[in-house]
Amino acid sequence: MASMKVTLAGQGWTFEAAAPQTVLQAADRAGIRLPSSCRNGTCRTCICQATSGTVRYKIDWPGLSPDEKREGYILPCVAIAETDLVILAPAAGKLPDPPRTDA
Repeated sequence: MASMKVTLAGQGWTFEAAAPQTVLQAADRAGIRLPSSCRNGTCRTCICQATSGTVRYKIDWPGLSPDEKREGYILPCVAIAETDLVILAPAAGKLPDPPRTDA
């Protein structure tokens, strides 16, 4: 399956996400930390807004209201990118680089 480009609008960071990986898993793999807790679509800790692009969900009813869905909010822990995405995730951060072992 093709990789989709995910851009964090506020930070300008990008990473690749390909199914069956969720947006949250792809961000983690790229060294970007999105807030998360339950990782099953219920706690809403990871909620962010997609300003462009589309996702599908691994579960039938993620913890979003119909209004939130219409406004572009997504839950990255259970969202799979179907197109390139631009998301607003103000609380995102970079994971520290692991210590180098090849001194």
